[in-house]
Amino acid sequence: MQEEKEKYRRLAALLEKYHGKAGELINVLHKAQLIFGYLPQKVQICVADALGVPISEVYGVVTFYSLFNTEPRGKYRISVCLGTACYVKGAGSIMEALKENLKVDEGGTTKDGLFTLESARCVGACGLAPVVTINGNVHGRMTADDIPELLERYRKEAKE
Repeated sequence: MQEEKEKYRRLAALLEKYHGKAGELINVLHKAQLIFGYLPQKVQICVADALGVPISEVYGVVTFYSLFNTEPRGKYRISVCLGTACYVKGAGSIMEALKENLKVDEGGTTKDGLFTLESARCVGACGLAPVVTINGNVHGRMTADDIPELLERYRKEAKE
């Protein structure tokens, strides 16, 4: 509860700095997401009120740009490249192995808040296909059999 109050205190300070500056909407949303980790409806309403823009405009921006999230994301964001080179070399089975191991569907976050599973169309590492990225770290030439060990490595890291 105290942590939540601190986040809203930081949001209030941010919004005071940008009060009435509608042209700063994307910048403010980005900074608000850094505070909360995502943009819940209550935060979107606060931003709209402070900048003097309709909530529909805020929601439109949040849902249009892929860098914004309306749901909490895991500490580790796993992205499976499903571009042509990766897909041909088995990315589909890697995605299925991740779904099974994490017990989430694409776009979902594990109950412990550790992992969020996503897909990408191409990460530009076709020579390493198939590719999985975790928080931007590239893991190439993956197989479905590699998934349990990869996840365990990140689980151990989270405990340290």
